[in-house]
Amino acid sequence: MPGTVIVGAQWGDEGKGKIIDLLASRADAVIRFQGGNNAGHTIVHEGVTWKFHLIPSGILFPGKTCIIGNGVVIDPEVLLGEIDGLRKRGVDVSGLKISANAHVIMPYHRILDRAGEDRLGRHQIGTTKRGIGPAYADKAARLGIRIQDMLDEKILKKKILAALEPKKLMLRPYERDAEFADQLDLQQMTLDLLTYGHKLEQHIADTSALAWKALDEEKLVLFEGAQGALLDIDHGTYPFVTSSNPVSASACIGSGVGPRDIDEVWGVTKAYATRVGAGPFPTELFEGDPVGDGIIDRGHEYGTTTGRRRRAGWLDLVALKYAARINSLTHLCVTKLDVLSGLDTIRVCTRYRGGGGRDVRDVPLPPDGAAPRDRRVRRPAGLAGGPHRLPQRGGPAAGRARLPAVHRRPHRRADRADQHRPGARPGHLDRGRQPDGRRAHAERRLAPPRTGRPIGRPRRGRRACRR
Repeated sequence: MPGTVIVGAQWGDEGKGKIIDLLASRADAVIRFQGGNNAGHTIVHEGVTWKFHLIPSGILFPGKTCIIGNGVVIDPEVLLGEIDGLRKRGVDVSGLKISANAHVIMPYHRILDRAGEDRLGRHQIGTTKRGIGPAYADKAARLGIRIQDMLDEKILKKKILAALEPKKLMLRPYERDAEFADQLDLQQMTLDLLTYGHKLEQHIADTSALAWKALDEEKLVLFEGAQGALLDIDHGTYPFVTSSNPVSASACIGSGVGPRDIDEVWGVTKAYATRVGAGPFPTELFEGDPVGDGIIDRGHEYGTTTGRRRRAGWLDLVALKYAARINSLTHLCVTKLDVLSGLDTIRVCTRYRGGGGRDVRDVPLPPDGAAPRDRRVRRPAGLAGGPHRLPQRGGPAAGRARLPAVHRRPHRRADRADQHRPGARPGHLDRGRQPDGRRAHAERRLAPPRTGRPIGRPRRGRRACRR
């Protein structure tokens, strides 16, 4: 198995680092291909607990080549902190290689990420506020700063100026704040990045060529993913997703190898399910449920990166089957089976049941919208507690859960003739009755166009317009 991809088959935190640690002893190279320091892997190696955010888990094995691929966004300050921490504990980091094409998380990315989440209020996505999303956004907008740019002062300063230009308005309030003023100073940013670049220069390399060489020599190469398939920005529970693609296909893009270099895809899942942040979670055991609280305590379900308490629930086989399909899994690893020890009954979800009593066995839901009409998902047969309602924006459900915007039925737009009929004033709500006597839904009448002759009651002193 020269090329083996390890991916999460749920919402992340499945124990991928543990599987990497088991396989790394036989591997020649381990490549991290996406994500940033919003992910964390906790490993117990030879009785010692290690926590990684950017460095591949194989770094604990001497002589292994550990690569941070071009698909990763890197906070150089965090990366240098990890390197220094490993050196202090006697770990050899000479095998660490960083792609020159990987993008850098800038100070303004962290500021924009925090501001964006705060602006959403109770509708927050639940990001780690580490600047991951804005960094990927700049990468797509061709405004990103790459690792190799930190080695050239002239190019670096020019690129920072270009990246800051469209953000001036959003960053203006922070420029006058003492807490953020130094972070947004051009000279200080340039100096800091040049310092980081000098310290990391020995690790910067053409990592794609290193991967090609290992694969051509039939050596075992592990591709290490972060987060999980259900957080994929294209195939996950959008918009409650991460900013990259944690699926197996991204291993090729994020490391610079071809699809034929991948021989096996290993998916990792827990014997139950957990999720951090907001978003739908069909099998969730809400906070206060004794079973759910027990799972969290026994499984130590707290985020490696943020320390946040994870949401726990039963294993969702519908979502797991979906993850297996989009990743083309060849192997499945189930972790934390021991956490369920002592439970009299272990439940799994085999189907969803939505409006009209229709059973749904596949994800995504059918396009006719019959199942997600009221966003209710009934528990499988034998599960106590009646209908299980999805929480709105990640919080406990209170009564009937509200549809997300994508499923909400849009208001009916009135046509032009209906706008100007007698008694209907533009811009107001019409609460009349329908012809069959039923009360009509409140519908906002569209305001008339601003061009042409005014419609409706004119201002005092002007000639009245004929309707």
